[in-house]
Amino acid sequence: MPSPRSRVEVGQREARYYDVFLNLLSVGRYSHFVKDVITRMDIKPGQSILDLGSGTGRNDCLMAQKIGSQGKIIGLDISDEMISQALKRCCKYANVNFKKLRIEPPLAYKEEFDKVFISFTLHGFEDDQKVGIIHNAYQALKPGGTFYILDYAEFDIDRMWFPLRRAFARWECQLAVEFLKLDIKGMIRTQGFTEVKEEFFLRGHLRLLSAVKPPSGHLMNR
Repeated sequence: MPSPRSRVEVGQREARYYDVFLNLLSVGRYSHFVKDVITRMDIKPGQSILDLGSGTGRNDCLMAQKIGSQGKIIGLDISDEMISQALKRCCKYANVNFKKLRIEPPLAYKEEFDKVFISFTLHGFEDDQKVGIIHNAYQALKPGGTFYILDYAEFDIDRMWFPLRRAFARWECQLAVEFLKLDIKGMIRTQGFTEVKEEFFLRGHLRLLSAVKPPSGHLMNR
């Protein structure tokens, strides 16, 4: 069930303006910014990707250009409006599919994907739910696959550039504020991931975390 402290599950009206919010948060640079992020994910033709909290499908269309016709993308979201937008946006990509499904309970995917991606979604869940999502990513990845988390970095909100601070306060929830001080890297490692790396964007306010599911037979450092 969604936390009453979360805004990650938006209503129909908010879903229609979700991309507008991301544009505000990135000071109009979201399109360029997310293209840079997806380039850094080193997506190869033929790979399979699971997108947890796929939203309007904006990122999935970009990733679809990288995987070619032999790859596949499955996006999961709980919002009918988000899925409707995603289906329209990615309609020309036959190998991109969207499903209405919660991402924090156990999922049925087991070692099916080369990459798992979650963008500006993890911060909106309680900590125990975050652990469930990270575990789902681990289970869904093939050995040697990579989990990518695009979200807020750890920073002092009081030092945030004023226009961004206003947008953050207007749109985000208490869980997002708590996320700014949360040890996500430690949480990822606890679930068995290794090779945790981070890259920062937008004056250090946003971060792309990557972590690898160890190859079969590798001794996990839990």
